[in-house]
Amino acid sequence: MLDLPPPLSNEVPMMHHMINGDAPQQVILVQVNPGETFTIRMEDGALQCIQGPAEVPMMSPNGSIPPIHVPPGYVSQVLEDNTGMRRVVVTPHSECYPPSYSPALSPSHHIHPPYLTHPHFIPASHTSYYPPVSPGDLCFVIKLESVCILGPQVSNVQSRSALVSWTPVSVLGSSGRVPSCGYELQFKDKGRDGKYKVVYRVSTVCNSVKGPSSDARAFTTHSAPPDTPLPPRLSHRTKSSLTLQWKPPADNGSKITNYVLEWDEGKKNSIFHEYYVGHQRHCKVMRLCPAVGYTFRVAALNDIGTSGFSTEVVFYTTGSLPQTSLPPRLVQAGPSWVTLEWTRPNSCSTEEVVTYILEMQDETKVLNSPLPPHPIIPLCRSYYGFLGEWHSAPSSLLVCKTTPDRPGPPVNPAVNTVTYHSFCVTWGRKIFKYFINLCLCSERQWATLYRGPERKHLCEDRKPATSYSLRLSCVNVGGQSQCSDDLTVSTHFPPPGRCQPPSIVGNLCTYFVLGRPCITSPCLVCGFVVCMCLREPEIKCTCLLVGSFKRLNPYGPYSESVEISTAAGPPGQCRPPAINVTSHTCADVTWENKESSGIDISEYRLDWGRDLDSLELVYSGTETYFQISNLEASTDYCCRLQAVNQAGAGPYSDLVTCRTPAAAPDVVSGFRLVDHPLNPTESEPFSHSTCLALTWDEPRCNGAEMTSYSISMGDSIITAGNVTCHVIRDLLPDSEYSLQIRAENEMGPGPFSQTLTVRTRPLPPSPPRLECAAVGPQSLKLRWGFSSRSQLTDDTTYVLQMEDRNQRFVVVYRGPSHTFKLQRLSESSRYRFRIQAVSEAGEGPFSDTYTFCTTKSLPQTLKAPRVVQLEGNACEVTWESIPPMRGDRISYVLQVLGGRGSDYKQVHKGDETSFQLSGLQWNTDYRVRVFACRRCADTLQELCGSFGPSAHFNLRRSDATLAVEADVTRVPMGNTLTDEQFAGLMVFGVASLSVLMAFLLQLLI
Repeated sequence: MLDLPPPLSNEVPMMHHMINGDAPQQVILVQVNPGETFTIRMEDGALQCIQGPAEVPMMSPNGSIPPIHVPPGYVSQVLEDNTGMRRVVVTPHSECYPPSYSPALSPSHHIHPPYLTHPHFIPASHTSYYPPVSPGDLCFVIKLESVCILGPQVSNVQSRSALVSWTPVSVLGSSGRVPSCGYELQFKDKGRDGKYKVVYRVSTVCNSVKGPSSDARAFTTHSAPPDTPLPPRLSHRTKSSLTLQWKPPADNGSKITNYVLEWDEGKKNSIFHEYYVGHQRHCKVMRLCPAVGYTFRVAALNDIGTSGFSTEVVFYTTGSLPQTSLPPRLVQAGPSWVTLEWTRPNSCSTEEVVTYILEMQDETKVLNSPLPPHPIIPLCRSYYGFLGEWHSAPSSLLVCKTTPDRPGPPVNPAVNTVTYHSFCVTWGRKIFKYFINLCLCSERQWATLYRGPERKHLCEDRKPATSYSLRLSCVNVGGQSQCSDDLTVSTHFPPPGRCQPPSIVGNLCTYFVLGRPCITSPCLVCGFVVCMCLREPEIKCTCLLVGSFKRLNPYGPYSESVEISTAAGPPGQCRPPAINVTSHTCADVTWENKESSGIDISEYRLDWGRDLDSLELVYSGTETYFQISNLEASTDYCCRLQAVNQAGAGPYSDLVTCRTPAAAPDVVSGFRLVDHPLNPTESEPFSHSTCLALTWDEPRCNGAEMTSYSISMGDSIITAGNVTCHVIRDLLPDSEYSLQIRAENEMGPGPFSQTLTVRTRPLPPSPPRLECAAVGPQSLKLRWGFSSRSQLTDDTTYVLQMEDRNQRFVVVYRGPSHTFKLQRLSESSRYRFRIQAVSEAGEGPFSDTYTFCTTKSLPQTLKAPRVVQLEGNACEVTWESIPPMRGDRISYVLQVLGGRGSDYKQVHKGDETSFQLSGLQWNTDYRVRVFACRRCADTLQELCGSFGPSAHFNLRRSDATLAVEADVTRVPMGNTLTDEQFAGLMVFGVASLSVLMAFLLQLLI
């Protein structure tokens, strides 16, 4: 395709002086029809495109026709009008003009002089067909818009395929050869209405030129069986049942009527049996074995056929309690670990996932996770007990022993009793043997100083004022440990000589002037010690440090004593008070009267609290006794005492601690009733009618371990263990009880809680009596109820089940109604039913099995018979036939009403469908009617259908012909009712009476 400028406008201006022949050149008009494009290639290679309809003036220097190229199947002709103006027209090859116009040029005709277009034309448009031309040549491009193709034909339509055909298009070129043409088919496969439709449209493509599309053809594919559904999924499971659900697949145009669920009955033999057929998308499979896998698949059915079965899927029922396991076995032991193994229980299947619980007897951790066959368990002791469990009874204990390990690094040694020539080293507990390594800090050469089992060693003959490094290691049967951290010890300097007596400065003897001692060693004096003593034997000493120093020298001998007198001061430190705990809420605190130094004590201050940070002032006075109350049981308390006089407050006494004794537990709170027991057991079933599930919050034990709980119910006491829930059984249904609970520990029982009033639910309802209210050949109307109205409640729901052909009961109705009608049953067939009542108290038991049988169908009502008059006073009556019903033969009864009689009389009974009546009276009205009877082969019973409409006829004499068809039109007989009207009236009356009786019965029930 060439990129061309847009086409010119259809309105082409013309120069009148050129058309009238004023110029020396001659003008030739080229007619461009609608749907055509006229293209001119100039000498410089530029293209000019003109789209029709238009008339293009061309200037010819010598009056000759320029060469024009046309597409295949078209020819160019030159027409001259009455004014002498010549026009070039391009027409199809089959089209011709009148003989007065003669073609003047052919597609192969060339003229060498250049031909120019009108000056107002500019390059424009584009086209889909450009034949190769030289500069100055002209060409016509005919679009295929005028070549239309008829709409396609659709045949042999199937559910997923269709045959599309169309009529070929013949296009001829100017030289007579057929150009290469193709077809393009378009379709869409789904309409806006959601139904699958296929719409086909055909268009022609010839030499890269695309024609218009045909009219659309729409059709609908046939319906097909449903797609293969997805596999069913599990919504709930128990030990004996599996509840399955599945999603509906695409129905492919036909509504899905039923689903088929098949299973392999748990045999794993790839043989499937039908379990459920119905329109529901869920099913509950019951009466299964625990811990067994069952394979299921599902298929869908519609009116066309059955889909393929879904992918097979396996679901397992829940398992039962496994047997008691064997104790674990010791595989390997290490210093801090052991490897154990155990055996999988035989009662568990290979597909079932088993979870093991391994417990250590003396540890708080419990391993509860899927463990490998040989778990490695870290230990912290030498002897441990393990217990294997599979949610069943615990196994017996296994006691194992870890191997000894080398000791760890000992605790850093401690140094005491350091002198200037020796020091004593001590360390931790005794294991086997210790090693002490010693070195000088400046040399760092270690030497073993001591080797033995003792825990201390005196290092003697050391250098004074020297630093030593020590480290300690220990050895046992497991090996030698690593060394402890290095400990640096420095020996003391030798003591100085005797000092001069101190001198007093000031009147109050506040300051001392110390004399320098006699120094016999090169060590500097780092401090002085001043000892003060009263005249009483008790001595009080105070250490005064002078200046700043790094090391303290040993003390030298004391100087001569100096007597001084001091002023009165604050009292000294009191002795610790005595605490006498009288009960768990009260304590008595006593202390001694402190003698003050010079001034009497004005008051004592007692601080009390649970620890040093929480001490508070609880007493201030001159007494030496105070009682503290409102304490908590089994709680630690502490106190301290301080004496105060006019000079100030003395220091606090040492801290004294005590602990209140344990007491009975507090009142139980949160005593309430729950719907289900918190720790259910399968061995003891739970019923809301005879059981009460209780729970409560654990109270404060007050320092003693909780032992049990006592529940008071009337005059009886029920004892529960150290738990926070309990189930009371063997109670009366629908009864009210008042309950209280109290906790007990080693100190005794606590107070009872507030009264809790509860009530048991009534017993589940018993099954009602099932009756059959109405029987039909294809329906059964069932009715049920209780013998007394006391058993009826508004919230009672009834579950009606019917036995299927696989001898399994399926639910056909669930609701509060007392009647239900089953439709689409088979005639003369037995059906077994059972019913169950469900209320708030639970599901009641199923009733006994009831058996009801449908009746046989009556023959259908026949149409009015046809009567044909024969020769004489006879006529022939014919009627339609009925095929045998399930092997039972059909007979017909013909009755006639006419003459003087007022009742129908039976004139024929048999298997024939025609009968001739003779001996009739002329000009007398007769009526005939026919009904069918079914002869039951098994019971020899005859079931007769209803009367059909009657046919009226009158025998008339006729000379022209003897055989005249009787008039079978129904003629009203005066004001009397016809049989049809009378029957309709009776049906209406019976129906009204039935509706009234049903309404009254509903009110009574």
